[in-house]
Formats: sequence, structure tokens, C-alpha cells
Amino acid sequence: MLDDRVVRVKVKGDYACFTRPDLKVERMTYPCMTPSAARGVLDAILWKPEFQWYVRRIIVLNPVRFMSIKRNEINSKQGRNPIIVEDKRAQRNSVLLRDVAYIIEASIFMKDATRQMYDKYVGIDDKHEGMFPRRVRKGQCWRRPYLGTREFSAEFMSPDENDQPITETIPIGSMLFDIFYGEQGKPQPLFFEASIHDGVLNCEVPENDQMMLSTHLRPLVGSDVSSAIYEFNHREEEDAK
Repeated sequence: MLDDRVVRVKVKGDYACFTRPDLKVERMTYPCMTPSAARGVLDAILWKPEFQWYVRRIIVLNPVRFMSIKRNEINSKQGRNPIIVEDKRAQRNSVLLRDVAYIIEASIFMKDATRQMYDKYVGIDDKHEGMFPRRVRKGQCWRRPYLGTREFSAEFMSPDENDQPITETIPIGSMLFDIFYGEQGKPQPLFFEASIHDGVLNCEVPENDQMMLSTHLRPLVGSDVSSAIYEFNHREEEDAK
């Protein structure tokens, strides 16, 4: 069941690279954040095995500005054997975004959930703050959010009432929405026709509904991961009292 309430978080950074998968050698960014990158930011702030993030809109706050740099990369993928960087190094051009800022609007999706279960994460009112807005206000996260690639870290905060989207309309075309995992765990990329209208990228498309059916693996009960999540949830609930 999809919660009808919407949470908002502002993210910004000096650089971003939301790589187009159709360009394999040289990195070329999309003109704005992708839905999968937005989900990654939300998961970095608050991740729970019982729910998924449903990204509704991505609001572009700063004008789209590109820049080009040359970076050191390697020609092979990491495997079991160590890689000698000096033998595999290659310099490649990358077309990036600079001075980016977005507002992500999203809701929580849970199967067979009650209203009270959503209240725990989203909140009821100013006196009963949810876990997600509290973590945004305090700057807490599981891991440092990033804008496309890990070297471009992101700052996150609560949106300001003065934040306004750009007035541009930018056609994008085919954009990667996310990676869908079937019942057998087989990955399948999902694409959708994207366009920024008056600074807003609408993500409420059929591919979003399909992603809610993606395999959502949970750690086994009694595992170290499950134990760590339980202890963290317990501390979060104690702090909220």
C-alpha cells in the first residue's frame, strides 16, 4: 500500500554525474537526477527492510550547467584477482553537472501496512515527528549520500520555503528509471520517456509501479545484519520518546 503523504528533502552538491548507460566509454550525465539516484539518496538517509521508497517528483532548483573533466579510470572490472592499477589505468573524459540542487518528493510503500506503521516513519504532526524528517533535520544517514558517483558527495537538509524550481522545459528522452529484479533475482533495466517541465521531473509513471514489485530481499532472522538493524531500530525508537 502506498502512503498518500509526501516527504521532501533537499540535496545539493558542487558536482554530479548521473551517467547515461547508452554511452559506455566516456561518461555523459543526464541533465538532472534520475529516479534511481533519488532513491539511493533516500535509502542513504533512512533504509528499512519492510518498505520501499516511491519517488514522486524531482524538482530542479539550479540552472543546468555542464562541465568537462578528465579522470583516471581502469579498463577492467574488479574480480577475485587484484588489479594492478598502473597496468590498467586509462584517462577518460567525463561530462558532469555543476552546482546542482534538487528537492526530492517521495512516499513510502509497504505491503499490508496500517496507518500507524507509516506514522512511525513519516510522522503525524509537528509534535509527533517521524523518523525520516527527524533524521533529515539532524543530518543523520546510514552512509554519505552521493550524486551519481561516490566521489560527488551530497549535502541534504529540509527544503526552504524560498526554494523555487527553474522555469525551463528540457526534453530528455529515454532515461533509466531503475533496475528491476524479478522473482529469480534477474536484473532488468527500466527506461521511461522523461522531460523536465518548468523545472519538475515527474516520476509517477508505470515503471514506478512496476518497481514496487521488484524483489525486496531481507536478511535472515538471526543474522548479524538482522541483529544490527534491530539494535539500531531500538535506539531510534528510544530517542523518539
